[in-house]
Amino acid sequence: MAVGPVQLIVLGFNHPDFHGEVIAELEELRNSDTVRVIDALAVYKDARGEIEVEHLSNLSTEEAVELGSKIGALIGLGIEGEAGMEAGAAAGAEAAASGLQAFSDQDAWDILAEIPDDSAAALLLIEHHWAVPLRNAIARAGGYRISDGFISPFDLVTIGLATAAEAKELHDIEMAAA
Repeated sequence: MAVGPVQLIVLGFNHPDFHGEVIAELEELRNSDTVRVIDALAVYKDARGEIEVEHLSNLSTEEAVELGSKIGALIGLGIEGEAGMEAGAAAGAEAAASGLQAFSDQDAWDILAEIPDDSAAALLLIEHHWAVPLRNAIARAGGYRISDGFISPFDLVTIGLATAAEAKELHDIEMAAA
């Protein structure tokens, strides 16, 4: 099975008040085979900056066992206590010894440092199934990804895809908790 493009999305919450809406929407996307949640973590950061991590996922038990904690491995977060950190360090050392370097120091993204104290974040590692045929067509044409990113609602106004009122409404929705 081809693996679709994978994206790590980090969502902040000042006072998380989950009612299952996010998980329900992820389930709908999974049922339509649009995306697959590879891994999902909730990270709570107290006022002193100490973190607590909890797994969130819509993976089946078999998928969870097969995939393990991919976000923890990706960002260097030891989820399973000291044993988990040691396993992650060993895997990283093995990858480095074989010449594989996922991120340079210049490219490093310290996700945990970006989470404000006394807040929470949901980290979602999502595989985009819908994009597999597009990615493959691009590759067959000799193309490759240079960069990607989400566009601010306000930037959509400047290119005529949203009115100022629509952009403000979208921005307000995104920033309601902030």
